[in-house]
Amino acid sequence: MIDPWYIAVCILVILVCLALIRLFLGPTAADRAVAVDTVNTLSVAALVLLGVAYQQIIFIDVAIVYALLSFVSTLYIAKYLGGEL
Repeated sequence: MIDPWYIAVCILVILVCLALIRLFLGPTAADRAVAVDTVNTLSVAALVLLGVAYQQIIFIDVAIVYALLSFVSTLYIAKYLGGEL
């Protein structure tokens, strides 16, 4: 029997694919930055769901570190696009 957590992860993977399409087709740099942030957020959510599905805390730890790195990189991208860097 398929666990509902795996179905949720599959849905998140589909959403990541849609965000990647937006990343490649985005007309402006701001659209691409939002798409990258969306992919990062969905990846963190998928890691958390996989941590629940496999009952392994290491997935949650990796998700927290990845979320922090994603936040910092989003700030730098925003500063660069805003002309402050």
